[in-house]
Amino acid sequence: MRRYSKSAVAGCLASLLIIGACGRHGGEGADCPANVKQSTPSGYCVPRYVSLKRGEVFGRKGPGKDYATQFVYHARGLPVQVVDETADWRRICDPDGGAAWISRAMIDGRRTVMPTGRTQLALRQKPAADAGASAYLRPRAVAELGRCKGDWCEISADGARGWVKSSEVWGLSPQAQCR
Repeated sequence: MRRYSKSAVAGCLASLLIIGACGRHGGEGADCPANVKQSTPSGYCVPRYVSLKRGEVFGRKGPGKDYATQFVYHARGLPVQVVDETADWRRICDPDGGAAWISRAMIDGRRTVMPTGRTQLALRQKPAADAGASAYLRPRAVAELGRCKGDWCEISADGARGWVKSSEVWGLSPQAQCR
């Protein structure tokens, strides 16, 4: 089973909560592009990004409690991508490319992102590569997603706020992220 400890997803200094949206990347289903599946049980598009609501979420092999647990996620706020759904279950992709079914009650529509690199990610003071860093985000840290301007998105982590290129974080790509 894959486990995510709180330390693996801690923000710059501590666990984080979500605060905002990124451009049209609002709550669950608010960022549905025109070319994706919208006729779902929830009425939201697939794929879409959400976050985990609880600090312990069981990822199952199928859509129901009768299916075996394959992952246990220990990371409240972890960004995940919904790629399929039933009335009560969501098939998600996690940041490591794993896929599992989780109960819809474990989904939070608020948006988070996670750095994709193995080194600290500079949070820029403005949306420009030559802008000074206001803070740094550790690898695998969860950050709250704010607004986006072009290829840049504003994120925040434990009171620190700054801009990152959308390609530097997991949780924005419109393609399905499962392996």
